[in-house]
Amino acid sequence: MPTHEPDRRDTGPSLEQILGLIAPGILDVVVAPRGTGVPVTDVVLHDPGEERDDNARVASGLILLAVGVEVASPEAIDVLRDADRAGAAAVVMRRGSRGPRAALVEAAGQGRTALLTRRQGHGWTEVLGRLRTALVHSAPAFSATESAGPDGAGGLRLGDLSGLANTVAALVGGAITIEDPQSRVLAYSRMDHEPDPMRRLTILGQEVPRWRVDELRESGFFRALWSTDDVVLRPADDRSAERLAIAVRHGSEVLGSIWAAADGRPLAEGAAAALRTAARAAVPHLSHHRTWGRAAAGAREEAVHALLDGAAHASQAAHDAGIAADRPYAVMVAQAYAGRAGGAASGGRADTGAEQRVLDVLALQAAAYRPGCVTARSGRRLYVVVPASDGEADPARTLLATARSVPRSVVFAGAGPLAADLSGLPASREAAELVVRVLRERAARLPVAEVESAVAAFGEVVADTSVLQVLDRVEPLWKSLSGPVHAMVEHDHAHGTEYGASVAAHLDAFGDTGTAARRLNVHPNTLRYRLRRARELFGVDLADPAVRLLADIGLRIAARRAHGPSSR
Repeated sequence: MPTHEPDRRDTGPSLEQILGLIAPGILDVVVAPRGTGVPVTDVVLHDPGEERDDNARVASGLILLAVGVEVASPEAIDVLRDADRAGAAAVVMRRGSRGPRAALVEAAGQGRTALLTRRQGHGWTEVLGRLRTALVHSAPAFSATESAGPDGAGGLRLGDLSGLANTVAALVGGAITIEDPQSRVLAYSRMDHEPDPMRRLTILGQEVPRWRVDELRESGFFRALWSTDDVVLRPADDRSAERLAIAVRHGSEVLGSIWAAADGRPLAEGAAAALRTAARAAVPHLSHHRTWGRAAAGAREEAVHALLDGAAHASQAAHDAGIAADRPYAVMVAQAYAGRAGGAASGGRADTGAEQRVLDVLALQAAAYRPGCVTARSGRRLYVVVPASDGEADPARTLLATARSVPRSVVFAGAGPLAADLSGLPASREAAELVVRVLRERAARLPVAEVESAVAAFGEVVADTSVLQVLDRVEPLWKSLSGPVHAMVEHDHAHGTEYGASVAAHLDAFGDTGTAARRLNVHPNTLRYRLRRARELFGVDLADPAVRLLADIGLRIAARRAHGPSSR
């Protein structure tokens, strides 16, 4: 048993509090015979080979990390019983591929020590660091939050920067932004009033505008902010309300800053004092974000993708993603193109950095839209799982509308039908992806200058999505055939002519030459000439119903092939 002498307090943070402060998907409670309300005094490594002292309760209140012990191994029961005799609060073992044996579970149920398992993909060093950080954090960092209601810092999960921002906002009576040292937005508080132009730009861009950063640097504001532990005032100007800012430090290291802005009313009288206390409270949150935040976010995204792909372990994935398994959800898919319409209309090369910033904004909008929304990315696409309220049939409708508002970008967003449970999420995702394809292919038929962001729910484009699915199945057969339409398409491809586009416009306009010519931006006589030549050169006679059907199918397939896989 360990020779560590613990702090023998009668009370301390509970095991439940400690586990609640670490990211999900790392530890699982197998058996907790006394519940998870037992107090914890420390977290230590346990070497099963150490000499035991059965008469001394040297492990009282400890979480023991049984390094090298797997729950299915023969020594697991002995380790558990040793920990139980010594009064340990919990013992953690490696789960392995087989999970705990029935005999171990039974033994744990007869004792007093909780049995926990560590999942694969998380090393002992990570587990030790997270548990000890959670133990330190479990004592509320600032007592002022006790008056802030249920959002007080003592109830926040470690790394919950959005919760921290809302808590501080309640204390200072204004709008809060938490930023990293590079002025990138890590979290912001709920907006009860219309934000001033600077706050709006900062939140939409997920960072302070570069020109503003240059202005703050040249004026000496950043020099003052980073060189003091106190609050720094930024007076109001014609673009923004009064702001108070304070650096968040861990020793000599600057972790970031907290900014408070007047939010439609003056800041509270004690705003500066509240910010000083908040800066101390933010240290473990920002430290956690820097150390584990990205890894935890990656694990959550993997869990969301697993749910959307219909993974067999859906209940575990839902737990890791933070999704309640007993609620209905709908899936929204948004596909982003930075800049104006060119990339969206042509399927051209992605401006990866700019498009990821668009997805950042969309993800922020989703997080602010409704508690319980979770997101995951794949290339140009953002997937959002949206929970439904009681009786709500279309929970993503309002969120869909906001997807059109991202500046300097084109976004196509679609929402799938409501899934009654987790098993329906893959179907909702597939439907949403079909909607995005419909919007994308509609845009491909427009002049570049006319392409704009577009959104739709699955129920609004059922016929179009059915056509897409039919074409998916027909396309392999079409490639193996030949005929008048194939000849026309190949000629256009080889010579740059527009016979196919002219025939497609004529079909889309139901034979109305004037309407089709306007869509092509040509004279009606030019269109008539092209249609006549298509019949003479290739045999595409639009008076023949069979040829019209083949032309419609073939030209749709040719259009999607011309725009590449991005239309899928």
